[in-house]
Amino acid sequence: MPTKKGLPVEDAVTGARTELIRTVDVPIEPLWELITDVTRFGEWSPECIYGAWLDDASPGPRAGARFEGRSRYADGFVSRVICEVTESRPPYVFGWVVLDDAEDPGRPGSIWRFELSRADGPGRTRLLHSFEHGPGVTGTRLAAERDPSSLPKRLQGMDQNMAATIEAMVRHAHVRRR
Repeated sequence: MPTKKGLPVEDAVTGARTELIRTVDVPIEPLWELITDVTRFGEWSPECIYGAWLDDASPGPRAGARFEGRSRYADGFVSRVICEVTESRPPYVFGWVVLDDAEDPGRPGSIWRFELSRADGPGRTRLLHSFEHGPGVTGTRLAAERDPSSLPKRLQGMDQNMAATIEAMVRHAHVRRR
């Protein structure tokens, strides 16, 4: 198995993370509505092209709710994943895991999280958006097994996509407020 700094690749991939922190001119409640509407992620994200709640009877951002996500990568490949909400504390925290084929939330492929807090000034929100690779099997893990240098490149691309997604959400919120 390839290694990175003497560790097996699985240890180098598990826990790999990126996060961004922004203070935006959007009140916390409307921002919460945007970050928890997974059906609209495809409108804002350069990578995620589709999202849908899987429980029609009780959709929405509640712990245990599942949704499907689809992402299109630079090479044209489209992946389909099942996600499970792990935390929903309106309007402050929304987190979910991306399940691998084993569908074990305790061993996810990745862990995503938004944390919101009121910022200085009226109508401003501090947003932290994070991604952490879990112990599950993902395309990122498989790529890192073949080429360990792919992991930092992937994290950099994710950071850029996360920033673009937040910027698009903020633009949408400003248009809605007019």
